[in-house]
Amino acid sequence: MPQERIAQFPLPDRSASRLLHVDGARLHDRQFTDIIDQLQPGDLLVMNDTRVLKARFFGVKESGGKVEALVERVLDTRTVLAQLRASKSPGPGVKIRLADAFDVTVGERAGEFFTLHFDADVFELIEQYGRLPLPPYIEHAPGEFDETRYQTVFNKVPGAVAAPTAGLHFDEALLDKLKAKGVQFAYVTLHVGAGTFQPVRTENLAEHKMHTEWYTMPQATVDAVRATRAAGRDVVAVGTTSLRALESASQSGQLAAGSADTALFITPGYQFKTVTRLITNFHLPKSTLLMLVSAFAGFTEIRHAYQHAIANEYRFFSYGDAMLLTTPNRA
Repeated sequence: MPQERIAQFPLPDRSASRLLHVDGARLHDRQFTDIIDQLQPGDLLVMNDTRVLKARFFGVKESGGKVEALVERVLDTRTVLAQLRASKSPGPGVKIRLADAFDVTVGERAGEFFTLHFDADVFELIEQYGRLPLPPYIEHAPGEFDETRYQTVFNKVPGAVAAPTAGLHFDEALLDKLKAKGVQFAYVTLHVGAGTFQPVRTENLAEHKMHTEWYTMPQATVDAVRATRAAGRDVVAVGTTSLRALESASQSGQLAAGSADTALFITPGYQFKTVTRLITNFHLPKSTLLMLVSAFAGFTEIRHAYQHAIANEYRFFSYGDAMLLTTPNRA
């Protein structure tokens, strides 16, 4: 991946991105606003309404040692799981001063994460004192512009530490045009974790430990998907996170409402149960998401699409351009 292809900043307008339409072996260079022409009345767009937390903190231990904390998941209004970076891992009972504003107490370990106990409402302290956790490949410090543009316009439920980036291309004007055409909308919530950026380091995929993420599948979305499929229209996931939620909730064979953790690892050979089309950004090499899109559209097709995107100077990753994919086993 050429470094100069990694988008460091979003475009001034959300919907000004390019769209690479992967139609089997055929590739079409489009603008993102062309998505209006690629969707039909009755198609269902399923979007992830998670909101990114200001989840990064810098602080000090009682001993004076520096600590960097990244909240991975909010467990309740006073407790979180977090990654901690420090010269020496703090043990249970140690207090850490975060953002030079408030103290948290270290609790028990949970695998690679630490439990942190807050003395006040987690969401209020995070929003007031935290920093937006931009992805590791974005080199600038987050500013006010990022705080707007690293959120979707339909964000609603706080809990993610990374944005559902395919949704970043939609602005209100584009959504209105899609609605006017008769495209339907439904929502899921999947709180994207930092594990989404972790590469697969094992040669044998069966040995890879997949990160878990929490999702909620509303009954209204289940009903909308069933009506869409019954009408013979497409269920279009906006982003791999929406797809992961839909497919995780379909493991019984039929989409079911509810909330759960998912560690679903989608690799080539997976049979998609609910989603027929996917809008997605370009993904990191060796990532589980690159494997997911290869499973969805075909390994050879995705390899060809990425080569084309690099040669034609598409912008990559979170602030980059998008693709429109169709699964070949679409009913």
